[in-house]
Amino acid sequence: MWRVLGFRPATMSALLFSLLLLLSTLCRLGQSMSREEKLKLRNQVVEMFDHAYSNYMDHAYPADELMPLTCRGRVRGLEPSRGDVDDALGMFSLTLIDTLDTLVLLNKTAEFEAAVRRVLKDVRLDNDVVVSVFETNIRVLGGLLGGHSMAVMLKDAGHYMQWYQDELLHMAKDLGLRLLPAFNTSSGLPYPRVNLKHGVRGPESRTGTETDTCTACAGTIILEFAALSRFTGDPVFEVHARRALNFLWEKRQRNSNLVGTTINIHSGEWVRRDSGVGAGIDSYYEYLLKAYILLGDDLFLQRFNIHYASIMKYISQPPLLLDVHIHKPLLPARTWMDSLLAFFPGLQVLKGDIRPAIETHEMLYQVTKKHNFLPEAFTTDFRVHWAQHPLRPEFAESTYFLYKATKDPYYLEVGRTVLDNLNRFARVPCGFAAMKDVRTGSHEDRMDSFFLAEMFKYLFLLFAEEDDLPFNVEDYIFTTEAHLLPLSLSTTPRAPSPPANSTVQAASLPHLSASVKSLWSEEELDDSNFDWTCPNTRLLFPDPAFPRNLRDPIRSAVDKSCPRPAVHREPGMGRPPLRAQDFMANNPDHLELLRRMGVSLIHLKDGRVQLVQHATQAVSAVAAEDGMRFMQEMMELSSQQQKEQLPPRAVQIISHPFFGRVVLTAGPAQFGTDLSKSITGVRGFVTVAEPYSGCAELSNAAFVQGRIALLQRGQCMFAEKTRHIMKAGAIGGIVIDDNEGSSSDTAPLFQMAGDGRNTDDVTLPLLFLFYKEGNILLEALKEYREVEVLLSDKARDRASIFKGKPLPGILLESSGDAPEEDQTSPASSATLDRSHMSTVELDESAPESAPDKEEVTPEEDVGPAIKRNPEPEEEPAVEKDSSSKSVKAMMADWREDLEAFQQMEKDEL
Repeated sequence: MWRVLGFRPATMSALLFSLLLLLSTLCRLGQSMSREEKLKLRNQVVEMFDHAYSNYMDHAYPADELMPLTCRGRVRGLEPSRGDVDDALGMFSLTLIDTLDTLVLLNKTAEFEAAVRRVLKDVRLDNDVVVSVFETNIRVLGGLLGGHSMAVMLKDAGHYMQWYQDELLHMAKDLGLRLLPAFNTSSGLPYPRVNLKHGVRGPESRTGTETDTCTACAGTIILEFAALSRFTGDPVFEVHARRALNFLWEKRQRNSNLVGTTINIHSGEWVRRDSGVGAGIDSYYEYLLKAYILLGDDLFLQRFNIHYASIMKYISQPPLLLDVHIHKPLLPARTWMDSLLAFFPGLQVLKGDIRPAIETHEMLYQVTKKHNFLPEAFTTDFRVHWAQHPLRPEFAESTYFLYKATKDPYYLEVGRTVLDNLNRFARVPCGFAAMKDVRTGSHEDRMDSFFLAEMFKYLFLLFAEEDDLPFNVEDYIFTTEAHLLPLSLSTTPRAPSPPANSTVQAASLPHLSASVKSLWSEEELDDSNFDWTCPNTRLLFPDPAFPRNLRDPIRSAVDKSCPRPAVHREPGMGRPPLRAQDFMANNPDHLELLRRMGVSLIHLKDGRVQLVQHATQAVSAVAAEDGMRFMQEMMELSSQQQKEQLPPRAVQIISHPFFGRVVLTAGPAQFGTDLSKSITGVRGFVTVAEPYSGCAELSNAAFVQGRIALLQRGQCMFAEKTRHIMKAGAIGGIVIDDNEGSSSDTAPLFQMAGDGRNTDDVTLPLLFLFYKEGNILLEALKEYREVEVLLSDKARDRASIFKGKPLPGILLESSGDAPEEDQTSPASSATLDRSHMSTVELDESAPESAPDKEEVTPEEDVGPAIKRNPEPEEEPAVEKDSSSKSVKAMMADWREDLEAFQQMEKDEL
């Protein structure tokens, strides 16, 4: 054991890493990776960074973030709100600022200089927008300070940035002053949000009413604020950050020495009393240790060691890290873990506690191998709890620190896996897309700024040799956003003391040791709590295989089966023999290719087709990899097809005896004629295509010409059906679901996607009817042979349909002028099953009142279906069939449906 409390931080850091590097002679588990291989992987990291950064600059800048699926910038207020996630966006070119010091580390000095000029020229910080104090501090303030540190370093080197006059630091101070109003609370804990222009609690601020904040949100301020104070000489920032940290320390649970997840910023009461090392608390612990390293204040180390002892006593259950209750720390608070705790092995390396770091990291690696990425949350038996993965860097961070400490080439292979998975599953033409579901590989139109700020830093450092780096990273400390702050700040004079009018404020002064120590119990003053203990390598690693012996049981626990060796392909090999955009479900050759790739096709009850891959069923490892790529392409194609949500369309039967009163809710197509841009819609008689599937050239083309073709869903792509009926001369098409029993009453709106190719050649409208609505149309065609319909974006009134022509006599009944004997008109003798029919009476002269019956309104989240629930007692007792209802009763139903339809339209708007 070594005591290093007497060392200054820079010396301590050097000693710590010197001790850890001794492990390199003891931990090599096999042949180390060659310098050439590391160089290849390092260059791959740079290429991946270039792909992400250039796409942001080309498609998104000056927006805050890139939307990689749609190749455009995410501008707050112009895109649908994502809730709290959007609080990171402040219209200040977030990704560019967050990336500044990454450019320097990756030897892109010229790009860095150009980026700094862009920031100074384009970025404004006085925007009238409410932002997260936490996110703005670590990403924007940290990014500006990291950029300033790099600019000063380059200027001192004498080659670049000779024009630089601390402009980024001036911006950082401006931003710091805009964040300060959030700290105007009795506790010193900041409000979670602040308006960059109006502060908090003002009439124009639109914030300041919050009462709660997370522990990490209030406790992850000290590095950036203290650095700002020491760079500028203005103590106010460090004073406020210390005050917030001191209040959190005061509010810890004194028996367990743990903190909760959420705290009331006014009263200091814990709102959420669960405690862990993941989301909501994570960087609070990180900043206690790193504040000691950066600022040289023993107080932070003492507090960290007390917390760390409790973490290892209650939360750590190697290799798991499970939340507990702060008042009952032996009681688990949940049975799952979140991905943010992946930073903790890296923090344990800084602490010098290597063994549990190896164990937890190995568990995380096995979960990563099982799901390709760390799910946002996973259970204690390593199943997915929350399936998203927004390309978080914490696992790569811990991998780098473990390699730094051990020089074990195993961690280089872990890094290779991270690289391969990013390229195979997250890379898209316009950058890298977050994973919406790690189980399916589906994407989210999101590339957070931290991906560029952190992920590529740690991966580059993992594979880089010392002479690849433009500066000595040992002279800097990484913030939680991986921004680089110089350790030389520890020699900068500390902030003068604030007014000592409270215990909390007094405790923030390092030299008031008596006041501080009076806050601790006798047990906490035990000198062993303040030891900085680095591992004795001879005891921890008695033989070179010891780290492997720690990992193997964990690997078995996560996955009983041994992982298959990676298949190494020659350059240019591995393209799937079948592309997703070419796939046809009715093509036998395609189905055989799927089988060889281990992909099975399942027809679901709702008419959809599901693809499932079982890699072990592929004919070879190469075919299995082809199958994985095919599945990824198919999921990407599906994601692209679903990105545009279109409103419902209408199929209105206008021929005798319906005359426009029957309207069927239809799903739109994402190609072909846009009916919302057509004033008149498309009107024509319907006929059934032969073959009914429409998947081959029509045999009844002469009869289809000039008509609207009826088609059955299935066997081929919708676009292919449309091309076949176009060739036959049809003026429109209606696809009818082949899933018996489906209805717009119970199913969400269905919209037909293209086939992945250019569909500009499709120039006629195509609509989709569920089975029950489609059956109404087919029964009408069977009964009356000639059925005319109107395809439009919404139902039309009779005046526009009949264009001033005399209305058919049957319609006059709706005004009450027709004689009673007209009840036997053809409309009342129709044999259609109207219990499944959505109808609308659009005649404004219809009676304002209807027979008393239950009012029906469209239900939420069921799509645009019109709900009809006619009460049985309204039907004549002698009539068993809905087809024999009186016209008067039918008109009452239609009137009710009109009201429901109009309400539905309002809801859609």
